Amino acid sequence: MSAIDRIELLTDSESLVHYGRDWTRFWAPRPEAIAFPKSTEEVVELVRWARQTGRRLVPSGGRTGLSGGAVASDGEVVVSLEKMRALIDIDPVDASLTAQAGMPVGELQRLAGESGLYYPVDWAAADSSQLGGSIATNAGGIRVLRYGMTRDWIRGLTVVTGTGEVLELNRGLVKNNTGLDLRHLMIGSEGVLGIVTEATVGLTEPPPEQSVLLLGFTGLEAIMPAFAELRAGLKLSAFEFFDRRSVDHVAAQTGEAFPLDEDCPFHAVVEFDDPGQACQEQALALFERLVEAGHVADGTISQSGAQVEELWRWREAISEAISERTPYKNDLSVRVSRVPGFLSALDELVGRHYPDFEVVWFGHIGDGNLHMNVLRPENWSVEDFLAAGRRLSPKVFELVQQFEGSVSAEHGVGLLKRGDLHYSRSGDEIELLHRIKQAFDPDGILNPGKML
Repeated sequence: MSAIDRIELLTDSESLVHYGRDWTRFWAPRPEAIAFPKSTEEVVELVRWARQTGRRLVPSGGRTGLSGGAVASDGEVVVSLEKMRALIDIDPVDASLTAQAGMPVGELQRLAGESGLYYPVDWAAADSSQLGGSIATNAGGIRVLRYGMTRDWIRGLTVVTGTGEVLELNRGLVKNNTGLDLRHLMIGSEGVLGIVTEATVGLTEPPPEQSVLLLGFTGLEAIMPAFAELRAGLKLSAFEFFDRRSVDHVAAQTGEAFPLDEDCPFHAVVEFDDPGQACQEQALALFERLVEAGHVADGTISQSGAQVEELWRWREAISEAISERTPYKNDLSVRVSRVPGFLSALDELVGRHYPDFEVVWFGHIGDGNLHMNVLRPENWSVEDFLAAGRRLSPKVFELVQQFEGSVSAEHGVGLLKRGDLHYSRSGDEIELLHRIKQAFDPDGILNPGKML
């Protein structure tokens, strides 16, 4: 029996559909098979087998991505890391955790907490997404304002390249100034250079008790002045904005009543350090100043941990609430100071070209990241809607280019935006990306067609 024969493979139709797609629904999943390695060595065997037989491999984590980066639509073999989820080590002295790539991020967070430490990169799908996938997409989430992106917390990686080589990158070191750091080349590479099989992440002290302000803004122009004043007066960990349409969709799905009375066009969940609720008076004083300045029309502040979760739910439940409408997503970023002008110009652009489309806005406005969700009209087919979205995207991306922003702030490129890199990357950069891909994956077997 060869080594490859010992690796579990599924070929039933239900598994092919389930593992052959991510949260996008624009491509029909058509993988040849699903492979479930349980070790780095078995991933090496899969890569060598793929090179020998001419197969192509699609690395797969929790498949919570929104760019088609984990889609297998052309007879590829999906390499699911979900059975590689073991904890390898927690080191309280180094404040680090090492695990296989299939460990869910939510489980990693819980394990860190049990050791009195904290992994701060967090998002709504943390329990579904996996460590390896979050590294491959350099996931950000809701607390980038305080803690940065996944890249900022990766101390070491074990990666299998497209030639079957095993790279042990950085080995958990905090300082290592020995030339080019290939670890950072792998982070955000979407599986086109190698398959992450193990990772060491840095941990930190748990944050103090948090409280949340839920605010209703009088208009778009009020958001950034309010953000600046709140950031100056409180120690913020998150500033998450969403529009009124988002509220309506979450309310319709959950049956819950929104806690603010005023019908405001935009809202924000503002999370801040509040040990022992010692900052409540300060937060309320800032709220009153924002009301007096005409920036805020309504708001409420959490009084307990349960209320913190209740208020956060209005932001975190948006993606699920709109999922049935097959949203055409644009995950965009500009410098924080340019957010209001960019959002206003973008809203006008979409309204001019597609006045009948419903657009839902939300995002991590504190770090310049906006999610524009164009919802499919209920009487449109997915195919017609995707075509309309593709006609709209170049206009959106031209505007992003004018504002010197990014066409993909945190969701990656995948299949969805592989033809749009030139809006954010120069021709010389793209040529170098192709050369790097050739160096690590000369046969082009890893996640073919993604990103490049």
